[in-house]
Amino acid sequence: MRGPLPTVGDLPAASVYIRPLGWPAGDFHEVVVRGAVPAKATVDEIRAWADGRDAAVATRVETLLERLAAPPRNFAGLPLGRPLVMGIVNVTPDSFSDGGETPDPASAIERGRAMAAAGARIVDVGGESTRPGSRTVSLEEELERVVPVVRALAADGLVVSIDSRRAAVLGAALEAGAAIVNDVTALNGDPASLDLVAKSGAPVILMHMLGEPGTMQDDPRYDNAPLDIYDYLAERVATCEAAGIERARIAVDPGIGFGKTVAHNAEILGRLGLYHGLGCVVVLGASRKSFIGRLSQDEPAQGRIPGSLAAALAGAAQGVQIIRVHDVAETHQALAIWEAIRIA
Repeated sequence: MRGPLPTVGDLPAASVYIRPLGWPAGDFHEVVVRGAVPAKATVDEIRAWADGRDAAVATRVETLLERLAAPPRNFAGLPLGRPLVMGIVNVTPDSFSDGGETPDPASAIERGRAMAAAGARIVDVGGESTRPGSRTVSLEEELERVVPVVRALAADGLVVSIDSRRAAVLGAALEAGAAIVNDVTALNGDPASLDLVAKSGAPVILMHMLGEPGTMQDDPRYDNAPLDIYDYLAERVATCEAAGIERARIAVDPGIGFGKTVAHNAEILGRLGLYHGLGCVVVLGASRKSFIGRLSQDEPAQGRIPGSLAAALAGAAQGVQIIRVHDVAETHQALAIWEAIRIA
């Protein structure tokens, strides 16, 4: 239902957000202002509303509208006119969903190749579990796990991302042929990571995580989870730009399950369109996560594929460009049917 646009008095520009209602973004958007009831309006109505406020609000609104209207771009050389599937290859014994399935480089290489054959356009290789309560592995162990896998898959011509929060691992993986950096700390966990990525020219995925993996699920709290995470990612994007990383090579991931309750995850998934206002590629990683079981019948990780597909399709409907999953073939099929129906 349409309602009046917020009439908050002295309105800080940073408290204004715009969520497209559908994707590609059309004429109707939701204006979200902290402390006010969201309101649906046309682009012209939103511009007129912003023009009646101070210049900072008008500038922010115009920037957000321009970002929402921008045409699809490429990321790591891949076109983003349709959602891309990123396959997860965990070279670990203790990842929450597939720990122990590919504990050594040989099995991980085989898994990555199978995922590419099933439709993954990106293969994401990680050597350290970041599940709640996970232990930190040594640098040497992480390098031994991931570098041979990255080298072999890159040699096959696959687009490989390296999932790590250590600069030394990121650098070694990039030298071995990785094309993308995927950092759960948004380049904030290792003081050398920011400069390394800036100089490398590699695209980077910045994820939101509240605290550390060992403690992130200890009573996570937000004033407004989708907006608080937006603000955190906006700050990290600005920091990256200041370091020489162009916005065009930055993707953002709201970090489903990383320091969020079930309610937080649901709120974020319902408002993923907000993150297009950052002017970056949007990544979603909800595959097999525990909130799916908690919203259903407490299924174990391997029993959460239907819920994972539901989350993936919800993300696709809101314009998410990269969907990170364990179950590549199932997700690829679901997206193919979704796209055929949507176009028809």
